[in-house]
Amino acid sequence: MLLIGLFYSLPVFADKDRIIDAEIIVIHSPEELQSKQNLPYFHGISSQNTGSKVLSMNLVIIPPGGQADAHYHDGFESAVYLLQGRVETRYGRGLRKSIINQAGDFIYIPPNVPHQPRNLSQTEPAMAIVARNDPNEQESVVPYTLSEK
Repeated sequence: MLLIGLFYSLPVFADKDRIIDAEIIVIHSPEELQSKQNLPYFHGISSQNTGSKVLSMNLVIIPPGGQADAHYHDGFESAVYLLQGRVETRYGRGLRKSIINQAGDFIYIPPNVPHQPRNLSQTEPAMAIVARNDPNEQESVVPYTLSEK
């Protein structure tokens, strides 16, 4: 098969001159906060507590029967790993689309996609690890109303 116009970069071996001597930072017991999305939120890794330049990673809990406020992340991608529970996420313009995820699912949310996750269980919390290419994490969270086009 001949592919024309597609170029892939080959892996580059590490440049030993770029090796640095820095500390590995561990967050043992993150403090529970209330997120802009109105959910219990455990601040894990961000620019504020680790000096991260390009990413954040946090634990989010959706209480039994609970849901986040509808929102989007202005200019930033989100990657979610659902640790526990079943979650329905309404998303897109007017939150007209819907997807159901369960523990073990990896979920990708593109930048600026409105979404609203809801825990489908009335008795157990849903828990997820959320990573973003936003080191300030909550700075880019923008509330979304159904009247927005």
